[in-house]
Amino acid sequence: MKFAVVLGSSRSNGNTSQLSQYISERLDAKFIDLNQFSISAFDYEHRNIGDDFARLIESLVQYPHIIFATPVYWYSMSSQMKVFFDRFTDLLTVHKDLGRSLRGIKCSVISTGTDEKLPACFLDQFKLTFEYLGLDFVGCHYSPCPEAFLLHSNKDQIEGFIHNVV
Repeated sequence: MKFAVVLGSSRSNGNTSQLSQYISERLDAKFIDLNQFSISAFDYEHRNIGDDFARLIESLVQYPHIIFATPVYWYSMSSQMKVFFDRFTDLLTVHKDLGRSLRGIKCSVISTGTDEKLPACFLDQFKLTFEYLGLDFVGCHYSPCPEAFLLHSNKDQIEGFIHNVV
């Protein structure tokens, strides 16, 4: 199975990036850092139509499984991921055929944060968006990182997540 891992984080080399890179390598996945793209906030007048959003989605629809990676920021996804998700509205208005091509794609979420457990409300925003767009939610992995990401302390859970998505 082909995978893409989409990282949305303020730090391209932070805890979530380290987790994402490890999972990308284990799955031989395409790694995509949203910081490397110019994606504007949603605009009702679609003045941002020429940015990188549609081209990125065109490349993502080639993958049967997309893993979204974001740190937990105030019980929610990062602002980079939120801007990306807000632009999904374009897939319902100006890029309808492209939006329809997402249907049936499997999606997972990986995250890091300082809390011991993932806040319950965090996953709702993903699950509801996936359901609305006809995407199949497969699962989630959360690595608590009170100070820094430590692969060895989370390795069994990470490997379990990888096993479940393959």
